[in-house]
Amino acid sequence: MSYDVVALRGEFPALSSGIAYFDGPGGTQTPSVVGAAIASALTGPLSNRGRTSRSQRNADDAVTAFRSAYADLLGVPAGGVVYGRSATQLTYDFSRALAKQWQPGDEVVVSRLDHDCNVRPWVQAAERAGATVRWIDFDPVTSEVDPASVEAAITDRTRLVAVTGASNLIGTRPPVRSIADRAHAVGALVYVDGVHLAAHALIDVPALGADLFVCSPYKLLGPHCGVLGADPSLLASLWPDKLLPATDDVPERFELGTLPYEIMAGATAAVDFLAALAPGSCTTRREQLRASWEAIEVHETRLLRLLEDGIAGLGGNAVVHSRAASRTPTLLVTLPGRRTWDAFEFLAARDVLAPAGSFYAYEPFRRLDVPDEHGLRLGLAPYTDEDDIAWAVDGLRDFLLSP
Repeated sequence: MSYDVVALRGEFPALSSGIAYFDGPGGTQTPSVVGAAIASALTGPLSNRGRTSRSQRNADDAVTAFRSAYADLLGVPAGGVVYGRSATQLTYDFSRALAKQWQPGDEVVVSRLDHDCNVRPWVQAAERAGATVRWIDFDPVTSEVDPASVEAAITDRTRLVAVTGASNLIGTRPPVRSIADRAHAVGALVYVDGVHLAAHALIDVPALGADLFVCSPYKLLGPHCGVLGADPSLLASLWPDKLLPATDDVPERFELGTLPYEIMAGATAAVDFLAALAPGSCTTRREQLRASWEAIEVHETRLLRLLEDGIAGLGGNAVVHSRAASRTPTLLVTLPGRRTWDAFEFLAARDVLAPAGSFYAYEPFRRLDVPDEHGLRLGLAPYTDEDDIAWAVDGLRDFLLSP
C-alpha cells in the first residue's frame, strides 16, 4: 500500500512556504481539513453540552466524535478516552491521582530515555508521597534500553512504571511489552508516554501492555491538545481533585472545566484525515488507520534510509546518535568541532527547519553526554519528500564547508 505524496502535500497550506520541515517531533504541520473543522465547530452554533438545542447538540456531538476517533486510534473503549490540554498536563493530573494511593516504602520507576513529561511528574509525586524512585537506563552507544537495569529497577515494591513508547530525542522504541509484563508481574501499573510513538505507528494500548497511554494530536497532524487512553474500569478506580458539582462519570471526572469543542473537532478531523490517507479496501476506521500507518511506515522508512545515507556521506563530520534496532524516523545529529545551534540557524536561512536543542529530553540528553549543549534533530513526517531530504543533506554539507 502507498499514497501519493505530491497530492498529500497539497492538503497542507504550510508546505507552500517552500520550507522543508523536519520539526515533526515537536509538532507537525496541519492539513486544511483540520483547520476547517475547528472553524466550523467554533462558529457553531455552539454552546455548552446538552441535547435540547442545536448548539448544545453540536457541542455534545463534538465530544462523542472525539472519543470515538481516539478510541479507534488507540485501540481502547471510547469511555476510556480522556481529553487534556497537553500530555504534560495529563501526566501531572494522573500522577497526583495515583500518588494518593502511595506511601513510604513504595517505589516508582522512571526511565533515562524519556521526555521530562514522563519523568518529573512522577519523581515529584513520589517525593511528596515518600516513595522511592528507581531508574531504567539505556546504553548511549547503542541507544538501546539496558535489560539489566529493567530487572534491577522493578521490584515487589514497585507501584508504577513510567516509560516512553519511543524517544522523542533519538527515536529508540524500547521493549514496552516486556517491561510492562515485568511490571504487571509485581502488580504495578504502566504509564506509557506515546507522544512520539503515536506519530509513527498505529497504537494498540492493550497489546502494548500499557495501563495508561498518553499522546498528542498535534504530533500527528492535529491541533494542540493531549489525549489519554485507558480501560474505563481503571479510570473508575482513580479519583482526581475536581469541583464538587462536576460529574463523577468516567472519563469526564478527569476533564476539568468546559471542554474546547472546536479543538476536539479538529483532533477528530486529523484522525479521519489519516484514516483516508491509504485506506485500501478497509471499511472500519480502525482498519483504515492500520492500512494508512503501514503506508506511512513504508514511506518514512525509505526516506530515512536516504537521509541516513546522505549524512553518512559527510563522514566523521556528522555523528548520528539514533542507533537502536527498533526506532522511529528521527535522527539526533552532532557535528564534532561545530555547534549544532549554528547549523540550525544556517539551515533555517536556507528554508530547512531542523531545530537544535535537547527538546525537553533532559535525562537522555545528559546520558548521551555529547560535547555540545544542543543536538540537531531531523524528524520525518508523512508529508516529507525526497526534495526535503536532499535540501537537508546539501545544507548540512554546505554548513560543514563554511568557515
